[in-house]
Amino acid sequence: MTVLRERFEAAALPLAAVATLALLTLLFYYPVGRVLSEAVLREGRLTVEPLVAVLTDPFFFGVLAQAAENPSVLWTAFEPHRIGPIVVPFPDYRLGLFGFTAYQALLSTLASVALGLPGAYVLARFEFPGRKTVRSLTAVPFVMPSIMVAIGFIATFGANGFVNDALAALGLPRIELLYTLPIIVLAHAFYDAPLVARVTATAWESVDAGTAETARSLGASPRRAFLDVVLPQLLPAILTGALLTFIFSFMSFAIVLALGGLSLATVEVWVYHKVSQLDYATASALATLEMLFSLVLTYAYLRYEARQRAESAARPAPRKQLIGRLDLDRLVVWAYVAVALLVFVTPMASMIVESVTGPNGFTLDYYRFLVDRQATAASFQIKPLTAVQNSLLYGVASLVIAVPMGVLLAVVSTRDVPGSKLVDTLSMAPFAVSGVVVGLGLLRGLVFGTSAFGYRFTVTGAVAVVAAHAVGAYPFVTRNVAPLLATIDRSVVESARTLGASRFRVLLDIELPQVFVGVVAGAAFAFAISIGEFDSTVILASGSSAYTMPVAIERFLGRRLGPATAMGCVLLFVTAVSFLVIDRLGEGRGM
Repeated sequence: MTVLRERFEAAALPLAAVATLALLTLLFYYPVGRVLSEAVLREGRLTVEPLVAVLTDPFFFGVLAQAAENPSVLWTAFEPHRIGPIVVPFPDYRLGLFGFTAYQALLSTLASVALGLPGAYVLARFEFPGRKTVRSLTAVPFVMPSIMVAIGFIATFGANGFVNDALAALGLPRIELLYTLPIIVLAHAFYDAPLVARVTATAWESVDAGTAETARSLGASPRRAFLDVVLPQLLPAILTGALLTFIFSFMSFAIVLALGGLSLATVEVWVYHKVSQLDYATASALATLEMLFSLVLTYAYLRYEARQRAESAARPAPRKQLIGRLDLDRLVVWAYVAVALLVFVTPMASMIVESVTGPNGFTLDYYRFLVDRQATAASFQIKPLTAVQNSLLYGVASLVIAVPMGVLLAVVSTRDVPGSKLVDTLSMAPFAVSGVVVGLGLLRGLVFGTSAFGYRFTVTGAVAVVAAHAVGAYPFVTRNVAPLLATIDRSVVESARTLGASRFRVLLDIELPQVFVGVVAGAAFAFAISIGEFDSTVILASGSSAYTMPVAIERFLGRRLGPATAMGCVLLFVTAVSFLVIDRLGEGRGM
């Protein structure tokens, strides 16, 4: 028995790693490969015609597609534009779908950086009550459902939203922001500016105060010391945050779908539109090109991050108390705080207020609607309680898959063995592939069925939804666990191995207890991500009972804003409680 146990322990970890990679192949690489194959295969024949058709269509690539047939358009498509008294020629280029997607992502990145950098300065250089809590809240973009952000902005800037009601009360004209580019850019900034603030604040805190002091002692002004000494040290973090923001904004789906619709469609929205029209060939070609572009950007980010990663022994500058005598610094910071509260708090507050406000004031009618809907809705209609139950069930099922996968991939990626870097890169691929692409691949590959070994394999919509959620969630487990595994004293591990412990036993008895906090944090992220996942779910749940709370919100939004905000508040409550419960379960359990 002892010999069998030793053999099992010796083989357990390699077998688990192989099983994990096989599962990752089935749940991610096969569906994504299915999308790719449908873009380059016609009647079993390899061809690039579908991709070429998209690349040369001005609707998709604008002036670049036109230039493929007539390069002169690049220098002849100029129109006169007046700048004050001067008339200058300016390129009159049509961007096309891909160009517009990149353009709105660029504007969103600039807005996110402009809004996030002052926040980084406040977090890094000022001390105030609740600073750690505010810093923790910068992780919100990773767990807040994007469809809920869209609902919050509709409640704030819609025709009867908070802003227009306030303007009407002041006797000012109303503004129309819905289905415009500025509202999409602002919503993306809401989502991504905290990420920029988090990344940059960490870098700012690692800037050695001595370098700036030396520059000042040599006669540099505060402005010159900042530009010549501090800013170069912050620039890598700013660029990292900007690149991540661009990737997220380029692949944004729910926010653009709800706030822009088809009139301001990005590639993601158009892929979804083509899927709804059953035009899978065009959808696959568009998804493939978008995926290739995002993979290139993500690879550039990972390479850049790896070059910048280093331990810092810097002496940070002391933080200034935010609460005190009002000087210029504090005045500017308080002005930024006012803007931040308006941008970050108002949308969620507006959603909550809208859910209990009717034509005649306070009301619970929208919540009653959800209760009544559960009892009276037909089988083909959305039922709120069913959506809540599905979301929780899928969240738990996703954890069962995502946590072991994430932990095992973290173990492999932190080992100095051949292939570990390749495994790390392959395991992070879901970061670069949108949920829409994963959902399309699972729909075409597993839900519709695939033939192998003489059998037709199919899965239900619910199983496919869990698979998509697990694929989107496990990288967060890996990213939370891997850094902690890398800090474990290797001499302790080697001592245990010398005393006869198998690699599997060392992992269970020594390593996992020390990284338990990271496992729980990753699980909290994974569960919250599953609860709020919309991109893949809206494709996989179409025409079935596998819908979740985010899908229910999108469906209710097509009827009235009130029920959608009420469902959004339910989602907000469930997400917050779930995240806190899982996080509390891990308190005090780590070493």
